[in-house]
This record gives sequence, C-alpha cells and structure tokens, in this order.
Amino acid sequence: MTVQAIGLGKSYGTTRAVDQLSFTLEPGVVTGFLGPNGAGKSTTMRLMLGLDRGDGSTLWDGKPLRDRVDVTRTVGAHLDAKFFHPSRTARNHLRLLATEASIPASRVDEVLRLVGLDSVARKRPSGFSLGMGQRLGLAGAILAEPAVLLLDEPANGLDPQSIQWLRDFLRRYAQRGNVVFVSSHLLSEMSLMAEHLVVIAAGRMVADESLDTFVARSTRNDVLVRCSDPVALAVALAAEGITAVPEGADGLSVASSDTDRIGDIAFRAGIGLRELARRTASLEDAFLELTSGDQQFRTGGAS
Repeated sequence: MTVQAIGLGKSYGTTRAVDQLSFTLEPGVVTGFLGPNGAGKSTTMRLMLGLDRGDGSTLWDGKPLRDRVDVTRTVGAHLDAKFFHPSRTARNHLRLLATEASIPASRVDEVLRLVGLDSVARKRPSGFSLGMGQRLGLAGAILAEPAVLLLDEPANGLDPQSIQWLRDFLRRYAQRGNVVFVSSHLLSEMSLMAEHLVVIAAGRMVADESLDTFVARSTRNDVLVRCSDPVALAVALAAEGITAVPEGADGLSVASSDTDRIGDIAFRAGIGLRELARRTASLEDAFLELTSGDQQFRTGGAS
C-alpha cells in the first residue's frame, strides 16, 4: 500500500500550523518524521487520519480512508500514550478494539506478549508508566496487522532496551511490505531506524529524501588533514577549486569527501601528510543545521 498526503494544511486562528504538505509513504521502508517542537508533526498525522479538519487530502492506495472497506486493516495509529479508559484493564482495552474490528481474542493475548505486557494484562493502564502506556498503544496499533503504521513519538518513556526492541520491531514490520511512518525527537535512534525522512519546520516541508542524502547535505561533512605545511596545502587545494580552512596548529578542514584526491594533491605538492580522515555529520548535526533560523539548505519539495 502507498500513502499519498496531498496539500495538507491547518490553521489555528492566524497561525498556519501545517502549510501545503505533500509527500508519499512507500511500503517496505521506515520513514522518519522530524521537526522541531511545534513544527506541526502531530497535526499532520491527525490530518492524515481525518481526526482534524483542514486542507488537502490523504489517499490510501488511491482512496480516502473513509472509502476503505476495512480501515483497521489499512492503518494502525498510536498518537497518545495515555489514550485509555482509566477503569478498563489493558486486556479489556484491546478486546474492545478487537471486537470492533472482528479480530479473534487470541490475537489480543498474542500482541500483549509481543509488547511485553502479558504480566500486567489484567491491570488498569491508569497506573501504567509512560513507557508501559506506549507499549499498550503500540499493541492497539498493530492489533489488526495493518498495512500502515502511524506512530507519534512512540519511544517516549521507553528504556534503552525497549527502544532497541521498538527499532527492530518497526524495521521488521516494514520489511514485510508495510508502511511505517514514525515521529521521534530521539535523533540518534532515528538514524538507526529510518531509511527515509520527511522533515518539516513551522509547518512547511524542508526535506523529503533518504536519510543518507539528508545527512550528506550538511556542511559539517569534511575531511580533516594534518600535514607538514597546511598553508601550502591550502594554496594547492584552492588551485584545484577545493576550499580548506585552518584547524589546529597543523590541520585543515577540507570541504570535500574525496580523500584520494586530497592525498594526490598533497603528494604532487611535496607535502607530507600526518592524518587524512573523512568526517561525517550525524543526523543531529544535519537536522539542527537544516532547521535553525539560518538555514543552509532546503529542498525544492517532495522527492
């Protein structure tokens, strides 16, 4: 199943929370949804699901969600870690969802075991920690084994082991041919989980591309060179159209990823190298650079 968000928009008074967002979610891929706090991520997901009124539309294999025969098998969503009736047990919460979707009760016990809540299945979620609430929300989202998962900050409140479990689970879920669209402020974790990114700021699209392409755009990708004569090497590099700036007593930060070419230039100039190391920006580096007030780059739109 392919999901197409087309021209999504939402205003609160004079504030434009989401502004003409369009992107496509492909099966088999975990797509990360990133943006600063208040960027419009949660509102975008609610618009996609028809939970908020606004501009634009979302097509689920070419159809609006209201026209899908089996909505629960089309999309499973988890947008709020505490969206439970306070007096209903975890198991009964899922049984209610299962009954509505004509899912056998055996599936309820299966997902409770899968998310590690079988030991507290008969307890009320009002006493659950944030992490346990996240697990129960995920259990509800995957109950009908939907073709699409939409998860808003599902790692909030999870311990490191649980975050690793979530990452592995979502990657496996996508690899079975499903769509996974997940937001998170844990950028180091997103770099391990997602293959594609949709990034927004102030409700507007700023990137829709592979994670590798996004990180490669950062100006923090460079080559560190330590050598016998950094001034002479900077001149030699400039002659080849390569920019370098001093770093430390004997080093240069070179705006290039081609270490072989830099090494050849140094060799021809008779400059001895002490270190030649490619440095790659992290997802956090690229994200902060892209979404800062002084943006260094912006895509022209959805890819």
